[in-house]
Amino acid sequence: HDALPISVVCKMAPKDKKSKKESWRFALDLTHPVEDGIFDSANFEQFLKEKVKVNGKTGNLGNVVHIERLKNKITVKSETRFSKRYLKYLTKKYLKKNNLRDWLRVVASDKETYELRYFQINEDAEESESED
Repeated sequence: HDALPISVVCKMAPKDKKSKKESWRFALDLTHPVEDGIFDSANFEQFLKEKVKVNGKTGNLGNVVHIERLKNKITVKSETRFSKRYLKYLTKKYLKKNNLRDWLRVVASDKETYELRYFQINEDAEESESED
């Protein structure tokens, strides 16, 4: 009869170890387009706060997802599972909405950071082809 409570205690022990909270943290570097004056980082921060979905609902950030802007960098911290790909998707959606998709692209600069870069346009190569 005493053996039953001991087995229950043993099963409960591993759950206590997993009580450490995981968090996801991603950054978006907007330096180049903001400095050139074609990108509004405050407007983009507001867009993210309105569009990020938590549990299938927009505008439901609560204390789970935190979006902060520091100069030309936006940081997204999440206590629930958050996909870096989802952040890229929302960024591309914002670029399309503001007709910037033809000039800017979203590139991963490291494991936790995306960067907005300009497309590299080689005008010299196009001119040499048209001369032939």
